[in-house]
Amino acid sequence: MIITLRRSTIFKGLIIILIIIVAIVFFQEDVLTASNARRRLPIYSVQTDEKKIAISFDAAWGADSTSEIMDILDQYHVKTTFFLVGFWLDKYPDKAKEIHERGHEIGNHSTTHPHMTQLSKAQIAAELNKTGNKIRAITDKQPDLFRPPFGDYNNCLIETAEENGYYTIQWDVDSLDWKQIGSIQIVDRVVRNVKNGSIVLFHNNSEYVLDYLPQILNKLKSEGFEIIPVGELIIRDDFYMDHTGRQCRSNK
Repeated sequence: MIITLRRSTIFKGLIIILIIIVAIVFFQEDVLTASNARRRLPIYSVQTDEKKIAISFDAAWGADSTSEIMDILDQYHVKTTFFLVGFWLDKYPDKAKEIHERGHEIGNHSTTHPHMTQLSKAQIAAELNKTGNKIRAITDKQPDLFRPPFGDYNNCLIETAEENGYYTIQWDVDSLDWKQIGSIQIVDRVVRNVKNGSIVLFHNNSEYVLDYLPQILNKLKSEGFEIIPVGELIIRDDFYMDHTGRQCRSNK
């Protein structure tokens, strides 16, 4: 009788423990779902059935190869997007003007190249607006694309960018040219990973840019990709972001 009671007590205890574990798991899933629902994502790539991609160049330090980059782009009849930092604009205003006059898109890359998540909302707005005003002075057009330095973002950044008229742009293909890994590796990495709607990250001061760029453009063109500026690739209205940061058209 005592053994039976003990077994019954142990069984009931195990049932209670199991119920508690199940409740904890469901609670954690609910918290995670709610957290994910609130998380804001920048645009890493764009949903499209067309073989269209965008390549982009971040410019923060150095400008030695910038004109030569545009010469190569001209050879392949490609227009692209240059994301410019405010202090780069101050140091190389003629290069910025040349980028615009040669038909390329200019995006905002902040004023001082900080980690944006460490800034207040007011500081983020100042970083955006100071450089935005400089770009507008050159192009007579208010920029509406912003790439956060280091790819560093949070909800506050994306929401503040939106409030100031910007789409926050990341990339789904990192050339890693900033690591100076060599042309062969860069070409292979980009060509192998590009897909419809990709946004590729390059830097205007990469050591091997004048070598790898024509190879990549040639390969992508031969595969049937059309290369356009980021601003022509993204969806402007009626879109949602999937969990990977892929911008998708809303179903109506």
